[in-house]
Amino acid sequence: MIATLTGTLVAKAPTEVVLDVRGVGYALAIPLSTYERLGELQSEARLFTHLHVREDALSLFGFATEEERTLFRLLLSVSGIGPKMGLGILSGIPVAELRAHLASGNLVALTAIPGIGRKLAERLVLELRDRLGKPDGESAGSAAPASGREKVRVEALLALTSLGYQRTAAEKALRAAIAELNGGEPSVEALIKLALRHATRT
Repeated sequence: MIATLTGTLVAKAPTEVVLDVRGVGYALAIPLSTYERLGELQSEARLFTHLHVREDALSLFGFATEEERTLFRLLLSVSGIGPKMGLGILSGIPVAELRAHLASGNLVALTAIPGIGRKLAERLVLELRDRLGKPDGESAGSAAPASGREKVRVEALLALTSLGYQRTAAEKALRAAIAELNGGEPSVEALIKLALRHATRT
């Protein structure tokens, strides 16, 4: 079993990288969250790996963090989710947020992820909630404010995608807008306006 690979990053794309490990090039499929953490070409990279075995193929997947890999494996354990969809889910939402939505049963946020309908969202919550536990740092007193902020973010995301922005671009713009707010809690309209300013720069 290959647990990790450390080598020279010789090629990278949002969905795949090639690591040169002592003269052997390993192609690994990756989620967008991992791509965003990669360094420049020819730099050293270390990825946590998962080997997916089928009768007709062996596929290697790479992740920037062990938490990403763990969640990917949990997603694969759910009926109806294969490696491609698992990567798509991790590409569409940060790991911490996905864990929080699954743990709290937030179906609205889960169905906002491309490819996840109501029935699949319910299945994810049913099968994974008890296996995830509570996200680190969660407390009873913080649950309500976090839920409110997340509702605003999800509504803003839906609005941006309905305006024609790709989900990845919309997520990036929202992250930049939220960072600029520095802890503030804007309305949906204010967050959309701020995110649009960032989206036009990409």
